[in-house]
Amino acid sequence: MKHIVVLTGAGISAESGLKTFRDSDGLWMGHNIEDVATPRAYKRNPQLVLDFYNMRRKDVAEALPNLAHFGLAKLEEKYHVTIVTQNIDDLHERAGSKNIIHLHGEIFKMRSDTNENLITEIRGDIKLGDKAIDGAQYRPHIVWFEEPVPMIEEAALVMESADIFILIGTSLQVYPAAGLLHYVPETAVKYIIDKKIPPTGKIENLKLIEKSATEGIEILLNELL
Repeated sequence: MKHIVVLTGAGISAESGLKTFRDSDGLWMGHNIEDVATPRAYKRNPQLVLDFYNMRRKDVAEALPNLAHFGLAKLEEKYHVTIVTQNIDDLHERAGSKNIIHLHGEIFKMRSDTNENLITEIRGDIKLGDKAIDGAQYRPHIVWFEEPVPMIEEAALVMESADIFILIGTSLQVYPAAGLLHYVPETAVKYIIDKKIPPTGKIENLKLIEKSATEGIEILLNELL
């Protein structure tokens, strides 16, 4: 069974109504990234950061998977599929995809401020004073800017095993995730689906589908299924 590896970014969730932080105004839901998505921001104003992610958790809970999410899940009928996502939502899971690596964490999880391995689920709000079993404050289980990406090595190994690679809804501007493309074998067939195809350099066996995620997946399914 051929192995399809998919790398997804904010563009696939945007069609479910979840705003990307690379919108034209450079703000994420009215906030500068530096104020809500860095360790320094959390240290400076933990309440603001917790409130921000509590709202993102509500947004994700209200959002629904779209046809692109369901289309990727459908590929599992014929292929072994691994999804590597930069997104913190659970829309791939809710659409039925089984193998998902979350590079930047998950909005429905929280962890100890001092031990990144003490992780638990959270569906409501994280409040100041909510403590993990080690006595430290709970924080969102999110990889902020300026923090290492623990899952990147596992994701790179997965890329190396791809027979078919699909890039969908990502600008290839966020590193180290953007560098994963270089681990995909030259022999693999590669698809890029995006309304605005990002610069890729010279890549072998590359097929470009300049469409939105939902439109592009429909074209892709016709080719692969």
